[in-house]
This record gives sequence, structure tokens and C-alpha cells, in this order.
Amino acid sequence: MKAISQKRRHPLAAIALLLMGLLVTGGLYAVATTVNQAKADTTYSASDVAEGGKLFAANCATCHGVGASGSQSGPSLVGVGAAAVDFQVGTGRMPMQMNGPQAEKKPAQFNEAQTKQLAAYVASLAPGPAIPEASVIDGKGDAAKGGELFRTNCAMCHNAAAAGGALTRGKFAPALAGVSGQHIYEAMVTGPQNMPVFNDANISPEGKRDIITYLKQIESNGSPGGADLGALGPVSEGLFVWIAGLGVIIAFTIWLTSRTS
Repeated sequence: MKAISQKRRHPLAAIALLLMGLLVTGGLYAVATTVNQAKADTTYSASDVAEGGKLFAANCATCHGVGASGSQSGPSLVGVGAAAVDFQVGTGRMPMQMNGPQAEKKPAQFNEAQTKQLAAYVASLAPGPAIPEASVIDGKGDAAKGGELFRTNCAMCHNAAAAGGALTRGKFAPALAGVSGQHIYEAMVTGPQNMPVFNDANISPEGKRDIITYLKQIESNGSPGGADLGALGPVSEGLFVWIAGLGVIIAFTIWLTSRTS
């Protein structure tokens, strides 16, 4: 006991305990954040992987490097999973049309089969988020809970009505109307552009399903109150009143005075 007590008084004992605590905390966090994370889809055939490799070498390796290991022009894709490929390629964001603050949505360059092959190739490189199952993107979740989750985690960038919004340095959060449930789910688990990653430890698959249900509900509801003015809220509505309303009053006043003269 005396020997142990002497070791505890050693000047390096505090540092050793701190390092041990950091290692244990880091290990527990890694386990907690990955235990529910979707893994790479293993249902792809060898032919899909082979064809995807050919497509990647011809269209993507220039920026992302041979074997998707990355280069100065593009990041490594090892470990991003099939979901990231399906989102980026399926929405036309990749391949990029030109360098800019962020990749913008455009008509897809590859068809559905080719996109699946590219996803199969990248998924074969390392585990990562898989393309979601149909059960979590069917739009049959709880819209009320989805609205709460969306306003808590997403509305600060995408707007409470999912109409999108401006970010810094020319970047922006896109509007979510017309975006498929599959791509919305994939964006949440992969974090494209400036979007954070919402893995299953942050928002459960059921929570993501609820968010998709909420977005589809407000999209189908439209704007029952009339013109939504960009769905930007009281700022745009107030600006409209000041510019349009006062403009009409001034024009009417000028018309009245010209009639009396």
C-alpha cells in the first residue's frame, strides 16, 4: 500500500490518469456513435462493383484519385459509403460542373443503374452509410414529431418552411421542396457540403422518417393563405407591405393631386 501511495504522488501520475481518462472517453464515444451507424451495403454484385470501378476511373478519378484515395482536387471517398455516392451523383451535384463555393444540383449525368454501380464500387472500399431501406423513407412517420426535430436541427439553415437560406461565403442551404425522401435521408447521414452529419446516435432512423414525413406534408399543403412570398416569414411580408403598400398610397396621392390641379 505504501508503494502504491508513493506512485500516486509521482509528478507524472496526474498526466497518466488524464491520458487514460481521455482514451477511455474517446473509445466509449466511438462505440456509442458507430454502434447504430449504417454500414456499407453488401448486396451489390461483383459485376456492379467492377462496372462501377470502370465508371469511376473514367469520370471521377481525375479529382478523387485512383482508388478514390483523394487528391489536391478532391477528397478521399474511402468510407463515405453508398449513400454519399447515391446522393451526390443522383442529384447531379457530382461530377461538378465548375469550381465554386459548393456543388449545385443539376440534371444527373448518370442513369439509375450507373449510379448504383458507382455506389457499389465506393461501398466496396470501406464500410460507410448505406442507401436507406424503403421502410424509413415511405413518408408514413409522425409529422408532428418530425416538425419538432426539423425546427430543432435543420430550420436554422433550411428555414422553418424548408425554403432554404443563405450561408456564408456564397454558400447556401437549398430548398427541400421536390427532393426525394431517399436523398433527404442520405443527406442527413452523410452531411454533404456544409451540412452536419446526423448519424443514428443524433437522430434515430425513426426520427429521420418523421422529418421526411413532415417535409412531404408541408410540401403537399402548399400555401393555403395565399402567396408565400418565398416563405421567408414576417421580414419578407413586412418588406412587401412597406414597398408595395406605401407605393400604392403614394401613387394614389399623386393621382389625386394631379386631378385637383
